[in-house]
Amino acid sequence: MDFLHLFRAGGFMMYPLILCSLVVVAIFIERFRYYRSNRSHVDQLGREIPKYLEKRDYEGLKTLLQQDGGIPASVVLAGVEHMNLKVDQTSLIEGAASHAAGLLKNYLNYLDVIVTLSPLMGLLGTVIGMIGSFNVLSVSNGQPFAVTGGVAEALVCTATGLFVAIIALIAYTYLSQQVSHFVSDMEKLGTLYLAIVEAKEQ
Repeated sequence: MDFLHLFRAGGFMMYPLILCSLVVVAIFIERFRYYRSNRSHVDQLGREIPKYLEKRDYEGLKTLLQQDGGIPASVVLAGVEHMNLKVDQTSLIEGAASHAAGLLKNYLNYLDVIVTLSPLMGLLGTVIGMIGSFNVLSVSNGQPFAVTGGVAEALVCTATGLFVAIIALIAYTYLSQQVSHFVSDMEKLGTLYLAIVEAKEQ
């Protein structure tokens, strides 16, 4: 059986399942590109930040962080930009990190929903298809093969729902792992920055 035949056999619930699969692909591509373009050179920054802070070259440090352009660098930048103000640097860094983490997690909740929802939609489509198949029994000349064939085709919807859920779960797991890497990098740079700043204030 070709794809078009299977799609039609799955019933009308195949349409939202196909839509869900497109959403998964779109979110994965968007997040993948976002993460790739917002990485920081954490090891390099870890070596350079102490040098600039020791020299109190805050403008130079700002330039360095801006040129890096990554999210972990932007968290430290939030503190450096307010270095001359009497503000709690720890609160600034924590607030910037919290905001950055929120941006990193954008759209991931949709993937989580699709992981749960897709099998349910597939099961619903199969149940509806099976109800239609067993209606053949109410026809006076109904054939048993028509019933079994209809049930087999109705199961296509469940299989599609499971497939979409598996793809969504893989995408969600991969992207969540990327978020964890970003959070780890933000904590590393933020802790380094705060440790030096607080030591200088004492």
